[in-house]
Formats: sequence, C-alpha cells, structure tokens
Amino acid sequence: MASVSPIRFEQGEDPVSVNDESKELTTLMHTKHEKLLVKDFVSEVRGRLDVNHLLEKSVILLDLNESIYEEIFKRIIGELATRDAKINLDAVQEALFVQDEGTPFNSLRQTLQSISSTGEGGMFTYDQTWVSTFCTLDGVEHRNIAIARLHSPINLGRTMEEIRFVIVVVGPPREKGTKTVLEAARTFGTLFADIDVKQRLLLARSVNDFKAILISSSDQRAQDPTHFQHKTNTGEKANIPDTKWYPGRGIAHDFKLRIRLYASDYYDGVKDRRAIQKTLSTTVFLFFTCLLPAIAFGVFNDENTNGQLNVKKVIFAQAVGGIFFAIFSGQPMNIALTSAPLAIYIKVIYTISESFGYDFFAMYACVGLWCQFFLTICAFTEAANVMKSATRSTEELFGMFIVSAFHLNAFKAIYRSFQEHYFPCDEKNYTLSSNITNMTNLSSEIEHFPTDCHRDTAILFIILTFGTLWIGLSLFNLRSTPYLTRGKRDILADYALAVGVIVMSIVGTFVFRQVEKDVFDVRLNAPYAAIAPFWTLPLSAYFVSMGLGFSLCFLFFMDQCIVTATAENPQHKLKKPTAAHMDLLGVAILNVFFSIVGMPWMHAAIPQAPLHVRALADIEERVVQGRVYR
Repeated sequence: MASVSPIRFEQGEDPVSVNDESKELTTLMHTKHEKLLVKDFVSEVRGRLDVNHLLEKSVILLDLNESIYEEIFKRIIGELATRDAKINLDAVQEALFVQDEGTPFNSLRQTLQSISSTGEGGMFTYDQTWVSTFCTLDGVEHRNIAIARLHSPINLGRTMEEIRFVIVVVGPPREKGTKTVLEAARTFGTLFADIDVKQRLLLARSVNDFKAILISSSDQRAQDPTHFQHKTNTGEKANIPDTKWYPGRGIAHDFKLRIRLYASDYYDGVKDRRAIQKTLSTTVFLFFTCLLPAIAFGVFNDENTNGQLNVKKVIFAQAVGGIFFAIFSGQPMNIALTSAPLAIYIKVIYTISESFGYDFFAMYACVGLWCQFFLTICAFTEAANVMKSATRSTEELFGMFIVSAFHLNAFKAIYRSFQEHYFPCDEKNYTLSSNITNMTNLSSEIEHFPTDCHRDTAILFIILTFGTLWIGLSLFNLRSTPYLTRGKRDILADYALAVGVIVMSIVGTFVFRQVEKDVFDVRLNAPYAAIAPFWTLPLSAYFVSMGLGFSLCFLFFMDQCIVTATAENPQHKLKKPTAAHMDLLGVAILNVFFSIVGMPWMHAAIPQAPLHVRALADIEERVVQGRVYR
C-alpha cells in the first residue's frame, strides 16, 4: 500500500572557518533542501536504461552485520574500490562526509530520501528505511553504484533512524545532465520510495533476486505508469472527469476504473509466498471478526423480534452478503455486516408492526425496499461526493460510536449473566443451614436449594471474556517485542484473535465442563428464508414504510460512506481507486434481496473494514522526534 512520494535532497558544503585563532573552532554550515520529482520511467527513458546498465556492474551487499556507522560505509566503499581501481577509499570518504578535525565520520554531505504528506496541516514524514548518498571523484570514468541491505535497522541520525537500505553512487564530476550521480540516485530513489519494492527486497534471498526485483519494477513503471499514478494519489485519479452530468455517471466512472484492476484483486492474494501467508491469516482473522458480532447481533435481533430474525439467519445472511459484496463491490476492503444501529432500527419496525397489527416480515420487506429505492437514487445522483467535505474527526467520532456500542454490548452481556446467576443468590439468601445433623436433613436442604443460583457461571463468564481479550492483545502486541524472530512474531500477531477465541473456548468447554453455561438458541428448525408477503399490507402501511425507509436510507448512506472513507484513509496508502457510487448501488441490490426473503440487512461496517486493511498490510514503524508512526 505504498505512496510514491516527492524525494528530498539535502546538500551540505565544506565548513568555512571564520575564526582560526579561537580556541573553539567556529564554522558556518550551509545546507540546502530541495524537492525533486520522482522519476517518470516513460518520458525519462534514461531511468530504465540506468537501472539495467548500472545493476550489471553494481555492488549488492545483503544482510550486513556491521552495526557501526563507520564500519558500514567502509565496507560499502571498500567493495566499490575492488570493482574500480580508480576509486580511493579515503577520497570517497572525504567526498561523502562532512568531516570535523580528528573525526573521520560526522554527517553525509548529500542525501536523498522520500517524504510523504500526512494530510495534517501540510506536514510530512520521512521514509527512514532507506537513504541514498552520492559524490563525484576525479579520475573516475563512469558511475558506480552500491546497495547494501542491513541485517537490522541502524540509526544514522535525524530523519535516518531506522535505515535498512544504503545506496551509494560514485561518479565522474563531468557528465551530461541525464547521467549525473544525482540523476542515478534519483532513479533508484524512485524505486525505493515504493514500499512494495522495499518489502520484496527485504525478502530477496540472493543478489540475483535482488537485482531482478529492481529491474522488473522499473520495467513495470515504464509499461504501466497509470498503476503507479493510482498509488501516488488515489483520490485524484478517482475524481470524475469534468464532463456533462447524466444519471449514473459516477457509477460508470467507478466501473471503468475498477474493471481494469479486477483480476488483480484475486491474483495479488496468491502471487507469492508472502501474499499467500497474508491471505490465509487475514481469512482466519476475518472469520472470527465477522462471526462473533454476527452471533451477538443475532441474539439481539432474536430477543427483539421474538425469534423471527435469529442467529441462524444472521450467520447465513453474513455468508451470502459477504460473498456477493466481495465479488461485486468496488472496494473489497469493506466488509458487509449487520450492525448495532440496524438491530435497533429492526426493533423499532417490529414494535410498530405489533402496535398496528401488521405482519412483521411484510412490514420489514416494505421498509427495506423503500430504503433501497432511495439508496439507489443516491448512487445514481453521485450523492457520495458529499463525503468529500467530511473531516477526519467525523470518521473518528463515528468509529468511536460503533466501538462504544460493541463495548456496551459486551458489558451488558456480563451484567446480564450476573443478574441471572449471581445476584439471585444474594437476594434470596441461598445458603445451606449450619445445623445439619444427618444425611436426611442434608437431602432436605438440597431439595429446597434453587437451581437458578450459579455463581460459578457468572465468574466463568468474566474469566472467558477477559482471558480472550488478554491473549489476543498479548499476541497482537508481540510485534513490538524482541522475542522470537520477526517472521514468527508476525504470524502470531496475525492469528492473535483466532488463538484467543480457540484457547478460551477449549478452556470453557473442557477445563470447566462441570460449570453450567449460557447458550443461545440457534433455532435449527427455523427456515433460512421465505418470501415476505409485503403485498398483503394495507395502503396506510406503505406510507408508514416509506417514512421509515427514507430515514433508514440516511443510516445506510452515512454508514456506508463513512466506513468507505475510513478504509480508504490516505494514511493506509491504498493503491487502487475508490468506487463509492458503485458500492452504494451494490449495497442496495444486496439488501433488496434480503428484504424480500426476510434476512438481516447489511452494509460496510466499522471496525471490520479498517481492521481488514490493517490485516492485509505490511506495516512499518518509524520513530520521528520521539513519536512512533505506523
């Protein structure tokens, strides 16, 4: 999910003495910051030629164990000197570094790094995983490049606190403009600014694989530049061109952008070993992330509708809706789910149906059809463009509301367990008499001891709840610990939720098998779906349904658009363009079916959508001025 960013060029010149006679030498330091555009491999054909030509005679060092500033550059420059006899170690060190008296290494004279805009007040962050430095040297006849991949990140100073790749370019002082050392550094800097390329380079097992990745990336940029334009600014590419408006223009534009990338939605998940591992771990993660809320809201709907919408229907609808949305949506990162606001709205519909004597499923279908009618109008009129004016705080507040609803439901479930099994023991003072003299009296006491007093059930509820939370968080945060290897930490973190649920389920089922447990009614005999007789409603019910459907449309519209904006946050650096109008139409079509057959409605949900993005992502942590950025 990389964003190719402008490249920052820093140049320092030799210190100029202003007071040679003073005891403390005072100097002036001249630095220059200049933004350079990334290399356009289509119009600047020299870029692709340089990658192929320079890599043939380049020095590639993999997994250097040196951890000291001086040793790393001595090793790199020494390898360059063995390839070109005219490269002198001391001369290159003097040209690359600003040196103080008695100190061989101080700071690099000229560096190249990429920067990314944070979208917050024009601020930007440095990509601190790589740095390129370059110099010219008299007597050198052609450009030489060395690339070192370090075994572990090192700190080379401010804005270079987690360097994994060091690129050094040494060349002649007189070359035409397209063949300078700066242009060579800019060429390779453009490739290293792509997080996908860096991730693949980190996994490269040999020098040949390392070179092949760089060559294929430059070839791809030259052949398909639009792919990287999407990566640079997805929002800009998703803007609808300034053409004459017509109904459905936004949907047509979204479809044209998405259809070219549709095959890659499937291919990207299995293109290499790393992708397959991510796909499998994300699948397991989403299974539990979607199943647990489906059961929770299924129980909630079961209680609110007297079993007419139940856990069985919610799980089945989740499977059907998830497959449909994954195939036909414009943003497959979104996850279609029923939600707490929808469950509350269904309760309102059920209450109104009971009050007026309407058939619940008929009323439910009628409200759903009206809602999807209005939602389709929103899709065809490009109403989703309104969300462009929404700020980050809007997304955060909405996410906080949904997360708070999940927390509230969890604590309500704990309280309900205590209310049913723990508190009655105190209220009725269920204790055995202390004056039991024989087995007959004991049997009499036990017969009168009520069966609804199970304090162990309530206590076990808390143990399983917080045990699952503790295991999941502990494994998820394992990435930031020094234990095991990085690959093993990533695997355990990816499967954190699954491990937590499975372990505590085993504990509750087998370790505490004698404790009575709360179970929900699956209603296996209830039908999955049945056509709702909405045509049997009286005329007045259609007007009531239209009002309820219009209000429900706002809920669908806001939820869908805000969740989409949250998943496509610029900080996630998604490669592919947005398709908000296409998604609205897809949600409307899906819920028309659910309305008619009496299944729970669904739309994109928080926090599943951003969690889905994070589960599939390769995450880098950068420390900038004491703050950790991910």
